[in-house]
Amino acid sequence: MSDDLHIPLPIDRLVRPFRVFAKNKLAGAILLMITTVIAIFWANSPWSANYHDILMTEITLGIGDFVLSKTLLHWINDGLMDVFFFVVGLEIKREILAGELSSVRKAVLPISAALGGMLVPAGLFLVLNLGGEGQRGWGIPMATDIAFALGVLALLGSRVPIGLKVFLTALAIVDDIGAILVIAFFYADTISIVSLAAGGILLIVAVAANRSGVRSSIVYFILGTLVWFAFLKSGIHATLAAVLMAMTIPAKVRIRADKLLPRMSLLLGTIKGGTGYGHPDILTKEQQQILSEMGRTLEKATAPLQQLEHALVPLVTFFVLPVFALANAGVTVGHGLSDALGHSVSIGIILGLFLGKQAGVLGFSWLAVKLGLADLPDGVGWRQIHGVSVLAGIGFTMSLFIAGLAFNEPGLQDISKVGVFAASVLSGVVGWVLLRFR
Repeated sequence: MSDDLHIPLPIDRLVRPFRVFAKNKLAGAILLMITTVIAIFWANSPWSANYHDILMTEITLGIGDFVLSKTLLHWINDGLMDVFFFVVGLEIKREILAGELSSVRKAVLPISAALGGMLVPAGLFLVLNLGGEGQRGWGIPMATDIAFALGVLALLGSRVPIGLKVFLTALAIVDDIGAILVIAFFYADTISIVSLAAGGILLIVAVAANRSGVRSSIVYFILGTLVWFAFLKSGIHATLAAVLMAMTIPAKVRIRADKLLPRMSLLLGTIKGGTGYGHPDILTKEQQQILSEMGRTLEKATAPLQQLEHALVPLVTFFVLPVFALANAGVTVGHGLSDALGHSVSIGIILGLFLGKQAGVLGFSWLAVKLGLADLPDGVGWRQIHGVSVLAGIGFTMSLFIAGLAFNEPGLQDISKVGVFAASVLSGVVGWVLLRFR
């Protein structure tokens, strides 16, 4: 939207560069890359001890007997990242209701591609690590980082048909569903039935609030916090709580689009016909009331699901994910880079993300089309599907997240991070080249 209607203020000159950057399609990926570089540099600098000490700082929150005491790293991974997973849940619900997952025919292709993109990489990893110390990391190469993958597509501009972007987005969303289920059920701790039951009851309360017409974000925030706490105590990872809570957010409007325009036209006509004070900055009480009514009308014409998604996406893009990268990407390389790259865990991740994703996404997509279950998107050919299958090997955020859950030993964590970095860079560069020259 143009800023021509805004009255210019001195602060506008200061924030204008940040606004321009934020509107860029690559802004999130660029910021993520910058924080990753900072983390790696910091972890390998003379101040590396400070980096790890800060992340290990104990922070305690709670009231009375309900207390949680965790390190800053755990608060970032188990708390802050659940905002990211909540937004993922909102995106999943939107896609199921009105997007690429809203019908069986439309959903088969991305579901098939994502399924292949999870099974084949996990299988390749297990071939190299079955029975070894790294076996638990089989979920690491299953993930796709949608921010980086779409960022690479954005670099190609108009060369990429819209159908290909939609396919990659839907594939990544289904991939996220799979990753969330893997995290919840295969990387969970000892299960507490009491806490899990409490979380389930609270989710039922949230569903009841939805059915009753409750649209207040505050109500769902309070319920969501309680559900998160219950799941965290239950032993099942709280990412599942965030996604399930997102499914309870209302997705219906109270004023439909065909009724909105006449209502807004009436209100605009009323405010135009009103008499003012003769001062450009002061509205009459009647005009202020009309503006308030316009605000309430617009709020009723937008589903709470879309309101929350619109409000939280910038927070996730420009704060949550960069903070996560800063806290988790700080692998200490030292002189052991070649050893890390030669470790079976690292090799398994690289083969899984780079080769496994290609084989799985492309192979399962081809199978779905050949069986007559799905169609390729308009204007998209198999060479472009191949290019996207390579980009799906950019694991980064989700892969790092799963690596932190899979391994408690810092050495294996660093080895897995090296593998994720290598595979993600390789997949991004090769995927860009394939799409750029096809």
